[in-house]
Amino acid sequence: METASLDLNLLRTFLAVYRSGSFTGAARLLGLSQPTVTTQMRALERQTGRELFERLPRGVAPTPVADELAVRIAAPLDELAAVAGPTPPAGARAEPVHLAGPAELLCTTVLPALAPLVAEGVRLRVATGLTDPLLEELRAGRHDLVIATTRPRGRTVHAVPLADEEFVLVAAPVWAGRVADRTAVEGPAALQDVPLITYAEDLPITRRYWRHVFGRRLSRTADMTVPDLRGVLAAVAAGAGFGVLPRYLCQELLDSGALVALLEPEDPPINTGFLVQRPGAPDNPDVARVRTSLLRAARTW
Repeated sequence: METASLDLNLLRTFLAVYRSGSFTGAARLLGLSQPTVTTQMRALERQTGRELFERLPRGVAPTPVADELAVRIAAPLDELAAVAGPTPPAGARAEPVHLAGPAELLCTTVLPALAPLVAEGVRLRVATGLTDPLLEELRAGRHDLVIATTRPRGRTVHAVPLADEEFVLVAAPVWAGRVADRTAVEGPAALQDVPLITYAEDLPITRRYWRHVFGRRLSRTADMTVPDLRGVLAAVAAGAGFGVLPRYLCQELLDSGALVALLEPEDPPINTGFLVQRPGAPDNPDVARVRTSLLRAARTW
């Protein structure tokens, strides 16, 4: 989408709608009337020739075109606003950005991607946990952004796809040498005598892999559970048994040969992660900077 000829005021209004999740919320942020915001968004949609927002009973939902446009313009507009806005008091700093998500993804992928922002002065407060409790805390105002492993229900939060994670069936070479060839022929039966390492008793990732790849239910229990996928990775790499792990977490060990993929299906199981922001959050420009940086970085994950 060509943005060079688009009206700057329309782009500012678009970004306010995108971040607040409604025309009414954007009007409050910008000091405009709600009809003015509606008129401006119609004008921008005419200029782009594309629908930017799906009108909902309460608020709006961005289209993929809007997601792409927001990623492209957010950082430049935020920088322009910082230059054109009032000079903050000497020594004043923006409030910390409260970010939450799965510990493994945050520690291995997300935080390295945000390191340049922290070096530039952005303050982060990071929390880890499971998606459902974190989303409840987001709605209660404890977090600005949450990386969720499932799409949030309802319209009280704004979620955009962040990245896909592929799941891989892996074991150390000591086990792979015994069962890798058999697994391709016999399927799950080849793994019956190999200990299963997972992060929870209900085996969510492994059960999904079984359904998607083998087309059957998983009918065994875990031999070892560790409530952190990095612990599962360490145990599997040490030869404890086999596990199903996100490729981003185990790719380095796969490349080195310390782990072996027991199968490489043409259609591996994929899970989409979402970046979720609470509408109506305080107008902290650093939240937008973190959000934009994550969406950019996710293109390379």
